Amino acid sequence: MTSFDPGQLVQRAQVHRDIYLDPTVFALEMERLWARSWLFVGHDSQVPEVGDYITTVLGGQNVLMLRRTDGSIGVLHNRCAHKGAPLCSDAAGHAGRTLRCPYHGWSYRLDGTLLGVPMRESYEGSGFEQCQAPQGLSPYGAVATHRGFVFARASEVGPPFADAMGDVLGAIDLLADRSPEGRLRVAGGVLRTLVHANWKIYLENVNDAFHPVTTHASVTQSAQAVWGERPEGEPKPAAMQQLLPFGSGYEFFDRMGARLLPHGHSILGTQKSLHSAYDALGGYAQALAAAHGAERAQAVLGFAPQNVVAYPSIALKGVPQVMRVLRPLAADRTIVEAWAFEPVGAPRELLAAGLLYNRQVFSPLSMVAHDDLHLFEGIQRALAARGNPWVSLHRGADADAPAPREVSGIDEALLRHQYRAWAALMADEVAA
Repeated sequence: MTSFDPGQLVQRAQVHRDIYLDPTVFALEMERLWARSWLFVGHDSQVPEVGDYITTVLGGQNVLMLRRTDGSIGVLHNRCAHKGAPLCSDAAGHAGRTLRCPYHGWSYRLDGTLLGVPMRESYEGSGFEQCQAPQGLSPYGAVATHRGFVFARASEVGPPFADAMGDVLGAIDLLADRSPEGRLRVAGGVLRTLVHANWKIYLENVNDAFHPVTTHASVTQSAQAVWGERPEGEPKPAAMQQLLPFGSGYEFFDRMGARLLPHGHSILGTQKSLHSAYDALGGYAQALAAAHGAERAQAVLGFAPQNVVAYPSIALKGVPQVMRVLRPLAADRTIVEAWAFEPVGAPRELLAAGLLYNRQVFSPLSMVAHDDLHLFEGIQRALAARGNPWVSLHRGADADAPAPREVSGIDEALLRHQYRAWAALMADEVAA
């Protein structure tokens, strides 16, 4: 596809089903939207020592994130320059001081430059030195790190990292400052789920505060049945604190508030969220105030949004300190990762709450995710059926205005905002 008009698929208040179904559109998304976006790769706590690495997928590309000899972090395509074999097959590991291909034994320094080729003398006179192979491993693109969060962008097209991320960096700062030391580390592994649905269906739901009343009614009923008729004010265990708020009604979700940010980013829950009423931990507020000052500590403790979306790849929460990452594989297949962070030097209860939330809400075996995944995969199948080819996003569309701006928590402006970013990144040419 040499020329593409996103306006054919994204209109002011509706989108065409082909954006979810068409493999050609998906391929163009990988080539344009995902390559032009700053994507979350991993966290520097996963690669603490020189030679440590993780493998992941960025915009359909298999990559390595590794700690290089000079202590910096690099992101390389995970394919040997010889035959294309993957250099590392494990999700994480330690390579030592060199990367060695398991197929023919080519070796590389940690910056990707070629170190050794077995029987190199046999290449003399072949033109080998003039081809691309001896240039070593290909870098994925530009790399940027903020408070331990590593991002990369394949394309040179688009704004620089700080401009592109904008207020999302402030949200990451608030998350990192939940640690008295200002440092996070990944803990408890990464929970991965293969969803047989388009990545945009999942991302829409992250900003859809209208659905819990119906979709998660069974969660509310189960939590209320377990909790029973307890006296008002009786302390709730963490599991109940996380699940009972799903029973909030439309008025609550409407008043949550949301903020549209440039480049498709957004914050859902600017006024309140399902996480706003968690119990405080004794002594924690004082420790944060001693570390960061009273004003900053108050801002950190008050940061409890429903979701902060860094378009198109991540959705994070301030409390519990968890994050989801989208890794699209095909038009109808998406890996969804659930991450939990441990604030270094903070009470262990914070980590326990994050791990519990991932199990209760994001695990495919949980009551919450089970509801969502059933619907996502059903939508993917049903959209291919005959009938109306358009998906409506009309709620609140009479008052649309450019970002940044404040909206209701249930305004589909949040979804329309994502699709304006989609159309901009999918255009033949992108504004500088």
